[in-house]
Amino acid sequence: MDNHNHRPQTTDHRPLRQAGILLHLTSLPGPFGVGDLGPEADRFLDWAASAGQTLWQVLPLGPTGAGGAPYGAASAFAGNPLLISPELLLRDGLLVPSDFGDLPAFHRERVEFAAAAAWKEKLLRLSWRRFSSSADGGGREDLEAFCSAPEQAAWLRDWALFAALRTRFGERPWPSWDRDIRLRRKAALRLVSRELADETAYQTYLQWLFFQQWDRLKRGANGRGISIMGDIPIYVSLDSADVWAHPDIFTLDAEGLPTAVSGVPPDYFSATGQLWGNPLYRWGRLEKRGYDWWIARIRANLRTCDLLRIDHFRAFAAYWSVPASEKTAMNGKWLPGPGRRLFDAVRAALGELPIVAEDLGVITDDVRDLLAALGIPGMKVLQFAFYEPDSEYLPHRHVENAVVYTGTHDNDTARGWYAALKPEERERVWDYLGSDGREIHWDLIRAAYASVARRAIVPMQDVLGLSSEARMNTPAEPAGNWSWRAADWGFRAEDAARLKRMAVLTGRYAEKRGS
Repeated sequence: MDNHNHRPQTTDHRPLRQAGILLHLTSLPGPFGVGDLGPEADRFLDWAASAGQTLWQVLPLGPTGAGGAPYGAASAFAGNPLLISPELLLRDGLLVPSDFGDLPAFHRERVEFAAAAAWKEKLLRLSWRRFSSSADGGGREDLEAFCSAPEQAAWLRDWALFAALRTRFGERPWPSWDRDIRLRRKAALRLVSRELADETAYQTYLQWLFFQQWDRLKRGANGRGISIMGDIPIYVSLDSADVWAHPDIFTLDAEGLPTAVSGVPPDYFSATGQLWGNPLYRWGRLEKRGYDWWIARIRANLRTCDLLRIDHFRAFAAYWSVPASEKTAMNGKWLPGPGRRLFDAVRAALGELPIVAEDLGVITDDVRDLLAALGIPGMKVLQFAFYEPDSEYLPHRHVENAVVYTGTHDNDTARGWYAALKPEERERVWDYLGSDGREIHWDLIRAAYASVARRAIVPMQDVLGLSSEARMNTPAEPAGNWSWRAADWGFRAEDAARLKRMAVLTGRYAEKRGS
């Protein structure tokens, strides 16, 4: 006789739930002034695997300027040479110990972008000279294969020449270069390409190094059961190889200056809106070309990661256009984006797209309709959930096809956010989370993990329980961003054990059984 004391048997065919960490590469610890693609990244992956994490989200990987802003990169395709690991170059015989000299006393908890870039540039040029004079046939063949591969056809030659020209012109923005070069007159480009052949070869070499090291790291992540989520800013910088090489697809005048620029209207982050200043796309012209540049961009970025977050996704439905003469974003207007036509073209070329939409801010029905039609997951940020009763960001309002965050790179840390709440907001947090606020970061992590959303991602600062001094970015603030680094070595075994326990309890990590 069955006494019904056995466990019920279930067959669960739902898609895999995942837990992940948001940590940009520059934030990794290490002795060289900035995080990189070397051993400390491997060490982080070991820690993440021990914490039951199966996702690692990074910020855009393109070449950055003096302030290190990853959303203002000089290329939508190239990798950032600042992330190249000196230790891996030493391992591969492309540097020797004496090349390092006396290592500067870099700050261990903040990135000093200018100082780190200047020191690393000297090291990379030493590496290039050693490679040029003594590389074996295998190394040269690998570099030549990289240069001729279809993956680089859309961007490498333009980027290498652009980077060489930036060096010639003292890092000045390209709209201030000599007119014939700025406007890409064929005779001027032929002449300068010959003159800068050595510098162009060096810039190509840096990209080869970057992608060699990145591919190694990605294989290491995937081998540990960790997928990498990359990030595509919807817009590109005016001072970029993309705008210089393809001025016809951007809103520029005859002299290469923008006529209208990007931003967002007044919102949660800024009373005057955010004036980003990127040139806007000529979507009609791109449509006539079959969206070829966007297809190439997404193809290249999917080479570097397993899935992509697209920043400011709402601009595909409608975007905020601001006259280039404006000083704030207040006097802009909404214009229609490409909508589904773009994604139909990309899917026809590349197949189904592993994409996540950043759908925060002013979200209207046209944006919701586009997300629903494409089946793309959006984002739910818990820090936005407690400013009103029954907010759509509260866990009980979440949907499965979403990514839940405690906060993003644009938010304060969980502890910093909590400290700034009004009394009635803090009381709402206590009532909803059953929290007294003493471990608010863990309370939010637990709520994120328990959400029905398929993916849950937590900034590393929240795992470490850090306050506002560890904030990565404050939107609309021009300085003091992107420089946070994890202390040597801040990734604790007890935090990993706690994360893994939560991941197991909430179905975000399945223990492997047997051999």
